[in-house]
Amino acid sequence: MKKKLPVGIENFAEFRTEDFYYVDKTMFIAELLQNWGKVNLFTRPRRFGKSLNMSMLKCFFEIGCDKTLFDGLKIAREKELCEEYMGRFPVISISLKSVDGRTFETAAAAMRTVIGNEAMRFQFLKSSDQLTKEEKALYAQLTEVGTVQGGIFTMTDEAMTASLRTLSRLLARHYGRKVILLIDEYDVPLDKAFQAGYYDEMVMLIRNLFGNALKTNDDLFLAVLTGCLRISKESIFTGLNNLNVMTVSDPYYCDSFGFTESEVGKLLQYYGLENYQKIVREWYDGYLFGNVSIYCPWDVIKYAQILLRDRKAEPENYWANTSGNDIIRRLLEKADQTTRDEVEQLISGGSIVKSIRQELTYREIDASIDNLWSVLYSTGYLTHQERLPGKQMRLMIPNREVRELFMDLVKDWFRETALADVSRINRFCRAFPDGDAATIQEMLQDYLWDSISVRDTAVRRNMKENFYHGMVLGLLRSQGNWLIQSNAETGEGYSDITVCTPERTGIVIELKYAEDGKLETACAEALKQIEERKYAVGLQRRGIKKIIKYGIAFCEKECMVITG
Repeated sequence: MKKKLPVGIENFAEFRTEDFYYVDKTMFIAELLQNWGKVNLFTRPRRFGKSLNMSMLKCFFEIGCDKTLFDGLKIAREKELCEEYMGRFPVISISLKSVDGRTFETAAAAMRTVIGNEAMRFQFLKSSDQLTKEEKALYAQLTEVGTVQGGIFTMTDEAMTASLRTLSRLLARHYGRKVILLIDEYDVPLDKAFQAGYYDEMVMLIRNLFGNALKTNDDLFLAVLTGCLRISKESIFTGLNNLNVMTVSDPYYCDSFGFTESEVGKLLQYYGLENYQKIVREWYDGYLFGNVSIYCPWDVIKYAQILLRDRKAEPENYWANTSGNDIIRRLLEKADQTTRDEVEQLISGGSIVKSIRQELTYREIDASIDNLWSVLYSTGYLTHQERLPGKQMRLMIPNREVRELFMDLVKDWFRETALADVSRINRFCRAFPDGDAATIQEMLQDYLWDSISVRDTAVRRNMKENFYHGMVLGLLRSQGNWLIQSNAETGEGYSDITVCTPERTGIVIELKYAEDGKLETACAEALKQIEERKYAVGLQRRGIKKIIKYGIAFCEKECMVITG
């Protein structure tokens, strides 16, 4: 029986004990110890295995760990390293992904819960012979809950900001060994705080918490933090001179997060899906971490899971659909004509050159378009094609999944912008039942120049047609009392768009992308297709007497509209 695919599993012990397929990343441990840094920050996009790696570190280092979890894995071959480090350290491990709330007080309570629950793992400290009465009292402050508050941890603000250092001291005293501290998703509370309006308070809390734990902690052996962004040192890492930061552009730890080409090949072969490697590469590869090409593991696993049930399943935007993708919307909202031109280049498979800031505060993200480009790079919406002198990089969209996400968001943004001018869009739509091809062409041309189009490079023709299809469909759907169908079976095939107005006028629209720029020829082909495949038959069956047929052709920002 085949191993289970680990969809959404982030616990290393669960991987190893519940027979899940595991892509061996254990040499991350060796690289971490050999390339020594006291405090290590790894920034990678979401869904690239950060939490699983943190769980793996905890399972490896923690005193009392189950050493059999690593049997047969690469790290087990490093005998001396395992002898010296495996199961040798007290480990404090927290994830800040749940530190959220509409107010600072709510978020601070969530932080208390995270820290309090971790402190509860060490209840042996209550009776430790190695601790003084005063030290046991400090531990009690971290684990006390209030009955009035419904079981919420009651530690004071002072106790909370000192909590990780306090736990480190108590564990080091109990075991006689320095502590390893793991902090996953360290930047999530700052992101949530910025969105909710209590950013300054959260910065102060995180700065004090991290300062105590990482800067003034003599009981710390090693710390590892993970997140999506490298938050400015002046913001929360003030005075921390031993911070070792590894971003997506750095030439080390390149294959520790995400899947390499060979790892994807082995996974697909194991499940009998090797014939799908080309399409998996097209959709989910393309991220460059340092100098290594990396696949998004979440996408690969999700698509493999679906293929095992349906070999005809098409790839989808699995990674993109796990987030709100607000950062792209913010870019589009701020975009001037130059930025729109750059987005067009990216969507079409081209590249742009940008200066990348690796350190930002959340308040700085919206301060300039350049900062938004930096965040898009850090969070995985863009990848680097090459590094240029200074801090400049040649950026590109990594794969088809992200390209289609950009295209979908551009269409949504365009539709929202267009709908804001009611009189303009009503005039455009009214021209369709009036048979006014000249007005449709003129106004559609204006809409194209106001928006973002698709150029003639790497994007396939059907994707280009889908892009323009979506734009026209979005405009027509502004008419709430029109019956509109997209890709509906209306004769001997599927017409792009059919419309039935309250006045019982039927409209059939076929769109084409003119690769060679010959718009008139493409329009003629569209009208011919309407006739040959009898796209108007469905409307005729409904008793529609007046039917207008449109062939519409596009090439970048040019268009032509002809009636049949």
